[in-house]
Amino acid sequence: MDFIIDLLVSAGVILLLAYIMPSVHVKSFWTALWVAFLIGIFNATIGWLLGGILNLASFFLLESIVSLIVTAIMIKLVDWLVGNFKVDGFLPALIIAVATAVALALVGWARGDHEAYSMLQQDTQTKIEYVAAA
Repeated sequence: MDFIIDLLVSAGVILLLAYIMPSVHVKSFWTALWVAFLIGIFNATIGWLLGGILNLASFFLLESIVSLIVTAIMIKLVDWLVGNFKVDGFLPALIIAVATAVALALVGWARGDHEAYSMLQQDTQTKIEYVAAA
């Protein structure tokens, strides 16, 4: 279910940015949905390999930036493959990648997928209790 929600949010962001930005062209919502699906598949396969190589080159210091750049590259790859989707340049693809990442993070937070934060909060609480007991 989470995959479907993320797919719909990504398609909505792509469609919204197509209306806002003159350098992004999408024919319909179904095209945006297909583009979001392909970007997800390419990120999970080709993007995973490319991200691993680029993260090794940056010594994992810039992991989030590398992830955004890889997503932008995958958007340009989908642009090349899908006829009804066009992104004029790399900067609009990077803007789409950033907007999608922010939207998916907000939707994940709204769904309650902030387990990492709760784990961090529990770990901090455990340390405070340990220090207080000592």
